[in-house]
Formats: sequence, C-alpha cells, structure tokens
Amino acid sequence: MKLEIKHQQRYSRGELLLRSFLGFFYIMIPHGFCLAFVGIWAFILWIITFIKILVTGQYPKSNFDFFIKFFRWNLRVNARALNLSDGYPAFGLDAADDNTTFEMPYTENVSRGHAALVFFLGCFLLIPQIFCLYFVAIGAMFVMLFAWFAVLFTGEYPAGMHDYMVKYLRWSMRLSTYLHFMIQSYPPFNGRPDEGDEQDTIDKIGLTAA
Repeated sequence: MKLEIKHQQRYSRGELLLRSFLGFFYIMIPHGFCLAFVGIWAFILWIITFIKILVTGQYPKSNFDFFIKFFRWNLRVNARALNLSDGYPAFGLDAADDNTTFEMPYTENVSRGHAALVFFLGCFLLIPQIFCLYFVAIGAMFVMLFAWFAVLFTGEYPAGMHDYMVKYLRWSMRLSTYLHFMIQSYPPFNGRPDEGDEQDTIDKIGLTAA
C-alpha cells in the first residue's frame, strides 16, 4: 500500500484560516453528504465482494478499483481537514489530486478462510490496533494544533509534524484495507511506508538533491 501526502514548501495562511472557521460548511458538509451515499453502496459492495470471494476465491477487479477510488476521495478530504494540503478537494470517484497519492497492487486470489475471518471477526482482531491508534490520534490532535500556529506564523508546516500526521492516516487506511480484504497479512503496528515505497521515497529525495 502506498499512501503519501505532498509536503508543500509553502502553505497559505488565508486558506488555513478559511478552513478553520468555515471548512465544516464548505468542505465537510458537501463532501460528507456525497461520501455518505457512496459509503452506503461501498458497504453493499463489501458484502457482495465477500460472497464472491467465498464462491470463486477471487477478488473482483471492478470492486477493488471502486474501493481504491472511494479511499482516495476520503484521503483528499482528510488531507484538507487536517491542514496537510491546500486547495479544495475534488468531488467524485474518478477525480485526480496532485497533493495526495493512494495506490495498492491488485491481488486477484484471496483466501476464503481469511475473508471469512475478516468478515466475521475483523473488528475484534483489530482491537489491539485501534487501542494503539487511539493514543496516536491523541498525539495527532496536539500535532495538528502546533502545526496550525506554525503555518499561521511562518507559512510552513514542520516536516516532522507533517510526517507524523501522514503516518497516522496511513495506519488508519491500512486497517480499512484489511477489513475490505485488500491485504491478507495482519497490519503492522505503525504508520511507516511499506518497504518498497519507503525506498522509492528515498530514491526520489536523492534524485532531487542531485
């Protein structure tokens, strides 16, 4: 799984204040309204996906692609709600966003036993993860507050704070993809990038520096 949010060199103070005082009305309400209806279909499709995996042992590609688009939309909105990105998040499952990236390799064959375990006991299996993530979320609240003042006074989002927030979102997203049968291994207890994605990031930094 690859989840990245671009760390901008400069952030708009005006957009920060606008999101802080009016973001609920012009971002969260319209996007939340649309995502709520899309989420209903996502829940139905989750059940259909489980049944198809039980019958065929395969993950329908169209269903997988839908969940990827649905998670991308959520990520676009969360990136703005947490002040990690400027700009207005685009509406729609097929919308593009230069500031956020979410990708997952498609795996056609899925274990029926794993799917049944996740479908019936997934929420219980993730209790340790949710417990740990709860404390990470508390930290994220303080990081978001400190970063808010940093952007307001300097126009810059401290890189370490940005990285912490991205790791928090990445950890949360891993749990969602696990519950949607998109990964078959138990998620790690952290929000670090997958090994291959982390190396890609290091390579890109090296090329930029060169």
